[in-house]
Amino acid sequence: MSPHPPCDIRERDTFMPITPWFLPICLNRCAKGLTLASAAVLAMFGIAASAAPTEEPKMVPTASLKPTSAENPSTSASKADEFRQFIESIWPKADDAGVSRATFDNAISGLTPDSAVLEKSANQADFTITIARYLTQSVSAEGAALGHDLAASLSEPLEKIQARSGVPWEILVAFWGVESNYGSSAGASDILRALATLAFRQYRGSLFLDEFVAALVMLEKGYVTRAHLVGSWAGAMGQPQFMPSSYLKHAVSYEGSRPADIWSSNTDVLASIANFIQKAGWISGLPWGVEVIIPDSFDFASLRDSFANWQAQGFHAASGKPLPEAGNATLFMPAGAKGPAWLITDNFRVIMRYNTSEAYALSVGILAQQIAGEGGIRTPWPEDFKPLTTAEIEAAQQALMKLGLYHGNFDGRIGPATRDAVHAYQTKVGLKPADSLLTPDLVQRLRSGAAL
Repeated sequence: MSPHPPCDIRERDTFMPITPWFLPICLNRCAKGLTLASAAVLAMFGIAASAAPTEEPKMVPTASLKPTSAENPSTSASKADEFRQFIESIWPKADDAGVSRATFDNAISGLTPDSAVLEKSANQADFTITIARYLTQSVSAEGAALGHDLAASLSEPLEKIQARSGVPWEILVAFWGVESNYGSSAGASDILRALATLAFRQYRGSLFLDEFVAALVMLEKGYVTRAHLVGSWAGAMGQPQFMPSSYLKHAVSYEGSRPADIWSSNTDVLASIANFIQKAGWISGLPWGVEVIIPDSFDFASLRDSFANWQAQGFHAASGKPLPEAGNATLFMPAGAKGPAWLITDNFRVIMRYNTSEAYALSVGILAQQIAGEGGIRTPWPEDFKPLTTAEIEAAQQALMKLGLYHGNFDGRIGPATRDAVHAYQTKVGLKPADSLLTPDLVQRLRSGAAL
């Protein structure tokens, strides 16, 4: 979802991608036990590779599932038997993936369902927070200062990794910070137990079953030991929070001579993040985005254009620096025309390949700026910027679809498709400014217009 499945465990380990303007987030979430940013997004699938940890972490015990007050011991025993049968049924799939019977048997020995994971995965957010609050919780001056100091201590390897990948060093360090607070909050759950529990529950279809098998492949190939498979309750591992499949695809060691150690090697962590972002399509020399000042004369008719045309229309960077000379960008106004605005590029979308959330991508970009000493957001957020409930967002999506303007899912999350539909509606009915901002009043107007 950020290399892990975007969850809504919403923890940087939950599984629904966080939305661009508002992020659904459960109060007791922190599925991964990471930073709030992580906890706010279970993140999307992403980074993986091949390397063996240099230090042996403590083994996470696989305690048995105790009966809750709502179930008696016989019911619990029945569920345990069902779980065991389910785990045994995975063998053909593991066999097809090249896992030996010995590895399989050793890995599943003593596995029991994890009641805490079941509880967390059952949590569904019914309200949201604004992107402004999300950024306040996920990006801090202290975090930026720590990132700057760590970057200074790792300047030589960061310079080499940047040269190899084309990804700016501050972006790599920002990912590291947002994902696990630079390794201090990477989670301590037994990954195999967590994945087996989620697969048993059929949470998110076959996603966790496939990840469980990928973890077995890691063991079979000798990339890790059983004791190394620790991380978030949703299966994301190590400092970059990779799901097992991401590790197999993208994790690399800095030196290139051994399996990647994303648990205790800072250079392997950064090299693996860089490998993922490079393969996701990062365009060297292009910024992820630029905070801009919207000119009073702008008509909001089109929100996509070249930097040259944005400048010709009177846009300028909030920092006072010149806009890029080449490239295209989209005007992104998460709080509408009254709030901060950015011209975001294809590299912003690359960041979202790590975690399918515009709020997450913006937090990485802003933290990177601060780590590099370029400051944070310059335009204040509107005081009347309020969150919507997921039910309100779903109602707006249903209305927009009925009006022929939206063709996505009714997921209660605001993403590019929902914002484009809102902009199209505002333009169609003459609402000004047509800034794509979905508000409670606009939700009511949409419902009335679509006769919902």
